Amino acid sequence: MSLQIYNSLTRRVEPFSPIEPGHVRMYVCGMTIYDLCHMGHARMMMAFDVVYRWLQASGYRVTYVRNITDIEDKIIKRAVERGIKIRALTDEMIGAMRQDLAAIGTAPPTHEPRATDYVPQMLAMIHTLQGKGLAYQGSSGDVNFAVRKFPDYGKLSGKSLDELRAGERVAVSEGKDDPLDFVLWKAAKPSEPADAQFQSDYGPGRPGWHIECSAMSCALLGQTFDIHGGGMDLQFPHHENEIAQSEGALGKPFVKYWLHNGFLNVDNEKMSKSLGNFFTIRDVLKRYDGETLRFFMLRTHYRSPFNFSDAHLDDARTALRRLYTSLDGVTPAPVGALDWSAPAARNFRAAMDDDFNTPAALAVLFELANELNRSRDPAVAATLRQLGATLGILQQLPRAYLQCGAGLDAAAIETQIAARARAKAARDFAEADRIRRELAALGIELKDSPQGTTWVKA
Repeated sequence: MSLQIYNSLTRRVEPFSPIEPGHVRMYVCGMTIYDLCHMGHARMMMAFDVVYRWLQASGYRVTYVRNITDIEDKIIKRAVERGIKIRALTDEMIGAMRQDLAAIGTAPPTHEPRATDYVPQMLAMIHTLQGKGLAYQGSSGDVNFAVRKFPDYGKLSGKSLDELRAGERVAVSEGKDDPLDFVLWKAAKPSEPADAQFQSDYGPGRPGWHIECSAMSCALLGQTFDIHGGGMDLQFPHHENEIAQSEGALGKPFVKYWLHNGFLNVDNEKMSKSLGNFFTIRDVLKRYDGETLRFFMLRTHYRSPFNFSDAHLDDARTALRRLYTSLDGVTPAPVGALDWSAPAARNFRAAMDDDFNTPAALAVLFELANELNRSRDPAVAATLRQLGATLGILQQLPRAYLQCGAGLDAAAIETQIAARARAKAARDFAEADRIRRELAALGIELKDSPQGTTWVKA
């Protein structure tokens, strides 16, 4: 079976066939970079990291673009609150984002464009739209897209113009001819800092959010490309608006396949600061290692709702340890090209070719682990690691992974053991017992002997 993917545009599973044979061009909407990445970002980044990896494993050359929105109302507000330049804020947050994504094993994209570097391309597209009668400058100074003049508006979301109302991001403005029209260029406000303003024929201002992705994707991938991805929440209005302005300006299909990952919930409720269930990636990494977090997300199909909870994370950690335990003590056979005709690899490929079905692919890994537990065959170990690599897991040395506690590396564990030894020497047995209990809670079992204290992951 060849790769089949669910296309949000056609609402069906379709055989995947890139426009250019052997080369896939993919764009994914990245972060608006005013704060640390949260678990919703992790969910989206992971979903398309899996797509990226599997396309490469399938023999495609992939040009993967994931943008950075580095100019937007929330960014301006946060920079003003902190009393720093916008660029200083976005540079700081981009650095933090890259650290967090590296910790959960996401591969860097081919290109990671910043919106502020593509303002000329955005303005050129806006001028083209205005020349075709699809855009106009309103009394407020903003330049807007005339939604009702684009006949295919709503084809991605399935919404008709009669059904549509001014939504949360489609705000009614006195400068609009129609409440459904959306902003392409936002005129500068007197209260905004100078570094939030760009010069244009329309006066000082900044691009609207939607035009940023159209301009960057077309500049880096061409006027029509293969895959556009993002969270389900972006399907309308953001992706719908991208289609309208791109196809309106260029007169040709924008994207062949649209992919959207499912929503993230926390204990079956939407993640929200007001509900007190909001978690950044860094919050989670204080208690769980990055590979556990990655494995946890792989256990849910990318299009399905994703439920985040400590109980599910604990279960994922236990399951991942089972895989590493099966590899422990077996030196994998020398790695050559993976034999995709072998039964396990063939079943794994069938799962991943079925719209990137990672839960079914993980089931194949557990079958291999069971076989490895019985046979201790180096060839089986090699296959398990090679298939794991296509998902970004099982690449650590098993013994090193198994001896590492949640949130504690080996050096940190040894530091705790030394502190316990000092407490015992000082006859502070209460403190020594406290340290043992804390390590035990993290799955670290201490073994005392006349030669000293050793530890294992329980």
